Amino acid sequence: MPTIIKDKIQITPEAVSEIYGANNSNIDLIKSHFDKLKLIARGLYIFIEGEKSEVNFFKKSFELVLEHININGTLTNEDLKNIIRQNFDIKLFSKKTIFFGKNGLKIVAKNVKQNEMIELSLKKKLLFVSGPAGTGKTYLSIALAVQSLKEKKVKKIILTRPAVEAGENLGFLPGDQFEKLSPYMYPLYDALRQMLTNEKLDHLMKSKLIEIVPLAYMRGRTLDQAFVILDEAQNTTINQMKMFLTRMGSNSKFIICGDTSQIDLSKNQESGLKHAIKILNSIKDIGFISFSLKDIIRHKLVKSIIEAYKN
Repeated sequence: MPTIIKDKIQITPEAVSEIYGANNSNIDLIKSHFDKLKLIARGLYIFIEGEKSEVNFFKKSFELVLEHININGTLTNEDLKNIIRQNFDIKLFSKKTIFFGKNGLKIVAKNVKQNEMIELSLKKKLLFVSGPAGTGKTYLSIALAVQSLKEKKVKKIILTRPAVEAGENLGFLPGDQFEKLSPYMYPLYDALRQMLTNEKLDHLMKSKLIEIVPLAYMRGRTLDQAFVILDEAQNTTINQMKMFLTRMGSNSKFIICGDTSQIDLSKNQESGLKHAIKILNSIKDIGFISFSLKDIIRHKLVKSIIEAYKN
């Protein structure tokens, strides 16, 4: 006989109007999807009764709903459908923890697609990650790299990207190599600063355990025992992508991130990222994962803005 239990969830005052929705549309949708449970919503509480496994599944799903509201400040009916659908796709979705960052920050997968990326990264030494801005592909890649360095699976982290906005030849800019590239690497720095203290990050960079390298300077290197991330890969040429991929040495992991809808190359140049995905997708030892608009974890306006610019 299945174990029947009773439980309840408290809703924060800030989230209550979003949980109920206009004319109770959201709470009614929740009840219809979890029809194996007896759900009663009263004020700041949802009372739950049903089989233990179903109750636990509902509570995990509801955590994702509350997290979405916390990040975005709102919950549309479509948002709710996407969260529920994603959760049911893999049943009992468990947010994989990568590691604990600065000040105890828990670095976890935010949705199903990020979960899939983490799992695929454990199986593949070379991973292509594509998708729109705001899906967390770069942030998650850096988190995986920092985790590997902490666990001594690699000896260094190398971050690179093509500086198309300045021209790949950065020689005319003032300062040394680091200072020239620095403005174009701020998203990577921001992610690192969330995961590592300033002192730790400074130490790792001064000791060359974390390198910031212009893509043009990668030529001729063999990267052994390194976790290498190529960001903004949609702005590589075919030759640049080939050069980068052939830097891979023993016991290294490469993640290539990019958004094929934001290519800044001249019209007569094909994106190295699009070309690589096309010609390498039959190689079983290479992983490919693609995020979509529904995977965006930034403010909900980001999704609307991207959709508007596509039209």
